[in-house]
Amino acid sequence: MDYATLKARQRSERDQHPESLAMRIHRALSWLQRAELADDADGRFIFLWIAFNAAYATDIDPQYRLNEQDAFKAFLGKLCELDSGKQLDQLVWQHYPQAIRVLLDNPFVFQSYWDHQRGQITAAQWKERFEAGKHNAAKALSSNNTAAVLGIVFNRLYTLRNQLMHGGATWNSSVNRDQMRDCVKVLGDLVPVTISIMLDSPNTLWGDAVYPVVAVG
Repeated sequence: MDYATLKARQRSERDQHPESLAMRIHRALSWLQRAELADDADGRFIFLWIAFNAAYATDIDPQYRLNEQDAFKAFLGKLCELDSGKQLDQLVWQHYPQAIRVLLDNPFVFQSYWDHQRGQITAAQWKERFEAGKHNAAKALSSNNTAAVLGIVFNRLYTLRNQLMHGGATWNSSVNRDQMRDCVKVLGDLVPVTISIMLDSPNTLWGDAVYPVVAVG
């Protein structure tokens, strides 16, 4: 699936969509299109992350708001429940199980590694957490728990997202090409599937989209 295919479907169905879903899909598709136009991996990753963010972010009262990682994990779990066509299962178990394993073995997209570099935890602590994370991922993989696998994978993607968004990496840096390549591959496949599942589930309560369009005058 790509932008053109999904956009054509969205145009034919959007009149039947609730306003909040229509806005989410419209925004996510716009950033997916921009990601497809990017000629560099860093830009493609950033635009793909914004597309995913546009799909899952919800405008709720701050006292009930989850932190971002918990929010996208809950969203991924919801997608897996709604995925009657098993699109996410096919991606995780058929298209790139090896890419996921390589990503999970990479310490540079593991936040505790960087916590150690800043002196916040010991080397033994980050290594213990790293091995525990890989163990949990292996357990999820062996039990075909797609939601759990995706939650762990997105923790890694989120670390790379933070590095880029907060200026913690150089554009087109030679030191992070491996993780950038793997993360772009995973996110590039997951974003279109996310949009497809949302289109399949227009009557699901997705919540209010953040920053709604406001009529002025």
